Amino acid sequence: MTHASSSDPAPLTVIDPGLVFARRETGDLLLDLYRPASADHPVPIVLWVHGGGWYTGDRTQAPDLTDRVRATGCAFASIDYRLSGQARFPAQLHDVRAAIRFLRAHAGEYGIDPRAVGVWGGSAGGHLAALAGLTGHLGALPGEQDTDGDPSVRAVVASYAPVDLAAVVAEARAGRPDADAASSPEGRLLGGAPAEVPAAARYACPLTWVHADAPPFQLSHGTSDALVRHTQSELLHDALAAAGASSELYLLDGFGHGFLNRDGGLDGQAAAVMDDGRLEREGTAEAVRRRAPGPDLAVGVAPAPARAQADPQAHADAQADAHAHAHTDTHADADGERTTFGFATVDDFLRRRLTEPGRDTPEFGR
Repeated sequence: MTHASSSDPAPLTVIDPGLVFARRETGDLLLDLYRPASADHPVPIVLWVHGGGWYTGDRTQAPDLTDRVRATGCAFASIDYRLSGQARFPAQLHDVRAAIRFLRAHAGEYGIDPRAVGVWGGSAGGHLAALAGLTGHLGALPGEQDTDGDPSVRAVVASYAPVDLAAVVAEARAGRPDADAASSPEGRLLGGAPAEVPAAARYACPLTWVHADAPPFQLSHGTSDALVRHTQSELLHDALAAAGASSELYLLDGFGHGFLNRDGGLDGQAAAVMDDGRLEREGTAEAVRRRAPGPDLAVGVAPAPARAQADPQAHADAQADAHAHAHTDTHADADGERTTFGFATVDDFLRRRLTEPGRDTPEFGR
């Protein structure tokens, strides 16, 4: 059922809830589509990927996407994916890629520009968003069910995302030596402690898949995040910079985990480590921004395809060799600059990266 929603007179947001984008043995995978009602041309689409440690959560756990539609003029799709209790990695990545393919295949039906697709996620969803962006040049991954259509994206936004899963677990165990690594969220995702399943951990690590033609990234992380240290986002930013890709990293002063979330009424231990609703309440955060400009790409021109390599070990070896022979000047802003970060920062990045010139012409989106 399609319905319109708006707290302001205009523009209205059309919501298409519960669209089936893939069928799995564990049940249908659904997405909720939010799109501007008044658009007279195809609009960019951004997928939201929820967090929850890969073992909990669903597509309803999202920022206010009607606000994001009004702020950007883009459509947004909040998607489900199989949780770790239903399937081990890389099933979750396959599901995100399936959602991208579905939205492209149905672009005409929903007024979407199939050339302007972005992905955005927080925490576990940020991890999957990063992987989707970095593997989009690969037509098929091992074991992937849905291989028809283009799974690539033109922009990635990832907030407080775990990157090196083995390091995340090791850091957590440093404070709790008796903790069972296999029972950690990362262990449940991979089917074992990351240190004991290195091939799976390598496959699930975005650093494995970094390449020079990666889509532009915006990363954000709180400096007081007790669940996933901000050094995780620094690792990914530095790897993208070293590869010559475009990345901007925002380190939010004193913010914890989950600041993109709506205020969910957490209490007890969860409230002590989560910052749910904080960014929405405060509007902006003081932050340090670091930037790696990447290649000089014109807006609206897709990057040249990277060499397709679906084997994570071969891809990691190739990237290590490329980094070893790369010029040391990556043009990254290592020290950064003082600025602020808010939802408007995400909006601006998505508009810059997904809005093409000439979108008001009849040919746009065809």
